[in-house]
Amino acid sequence: MILKSKDADRSQSIRAKAGTQQEKDVAFYLCRAFKDDKQVFVLNDYKFTFNGETAQIDHLIVYPFGFVLVESKSIKGEVKVNSALEWTRSYGNKWTGMPSPIQQVELQKKLLKELLSDNCEQILEKKLGVQGRFGGRCWDVFCAISSDAIIDRESMPLSITGQLVKSEFLVDSIIKKMNIKSSLMKIIKFADTRPAFSTNELSSINDFLLSQIKSHSSHDIESPEDVVEVPQSKQSTQNNNQVIKINCKHCGESERFVYKSGRYGYFKQCGNCEKNTPLSIACIHCSSKKTKVSKRQDSYTLICTDCDNTTMVM
Repeated sequence: MILKSKDADRSQSIRAKAGTQQEKDVAFYLCRAFKDDKQVFVLNDYKFTFNGETAQIDHLIVYPFGFVLVESKSIKGEVKVNSALEWTRSYGNKWTGMPSPIQQVELQKKLLKELLSDNCEQILEKKLGVQGRFGGRCWDVFCAISSDAIIDRESMPLSITGQLVKSEFLVDSIIKKMNIKSSLMKIIKFADTRPAFSTNELSSINDFLLSQIKSHSSHDIESPEDVVEVPQSKQSTQNNNQVIKINCKHCGESERFVYKSGRYGYFKQCGNCEKNTPLSIACIHCSSKKTKVSKRQDSYTLICTDCDNTTMVM
C-alpha cells in the first residue's frame, strides 16, 4: 500500500532533475509491486525532524518484521566500491569520487530508529507487561541506481554488493529480504523467529510516521506556494511606517519567537511549536513574490525587487 507519493519536483538543474527522475522510477516499481499489498507500506520522499536533525528518506518500506530504507541515485556510467568502502563513478571518460549512498541512508536509518524508539510507548503494545521495542526489528538498506548503469562487482566488498541494485531488480531484492511467508507457509513452517508487529501496531506505526511529516521550512522554500500570505488584519502602523506582524504559520503563535537566519534568509522559530516561519513574504503593495529581507540591528525590512517598496516586518 502506498502511504505517501513522491513530492512535486521543484528542481531546476539538469543533475537534480536526473535524480528526481530516478526517484520517480523507483517509486513506480514500488507502486506496481506493493500498491495492493496489505502487509507492505511505502512512503516515498519521507522527510522528518528529530532532535534538531532532519532526514529525507527517498523510499521507506514498513512491513510486519521491520523496515527497509532505499536511497535512489542517478548513476548513468560505471560505479566501483573499493575495500575501504570508497565510491567512484565514471562520467564520460572521467572517474570521480562520490559520497557513499549506503553511508547516507545508514545515517537516515539511525535517526529514524531514534525517533521511533523515543516514542515506542505510544506506538507499540505491551505484551505480558513488557513494552514493545524497535531495536530488535529488521532494519535493512538498499541503494537503487539507474538501470543502465554498470556495476563492477568483482572488486566490490560483499557487504555492499547485496545492497547496491539496479532499479529494475530492487523489488525482487526487497521481497527476498522481507521474506514474508503466505498464510499457508506460516502453518507449514515454524522456523521464522523474527518478532512481528501486530496489525494494530503496523497501523499505529504508519499513523505516527505520517504525523511526523514536516511542511517546508524556510530552509526549503523554493516556490511561491510556500510563501506566507499575511492578511490585512495582521498589518499595523507604527511611526507612520507600515509594519507587518507575522504569526507562526503552523500554530498561529504571535508573541514567542526567536529570530534566526538560514540558507534561504531570515525566519522566526516559534517558541510554542518550534517550527519555522519565513520573514520573506509576498509584497503587500504589488503582491510580487520577488522579495528579500534585510536586517539592521534588531529591525527587519522586506524589500520588493519589482516595485522597490519597503516594509518593516516583525
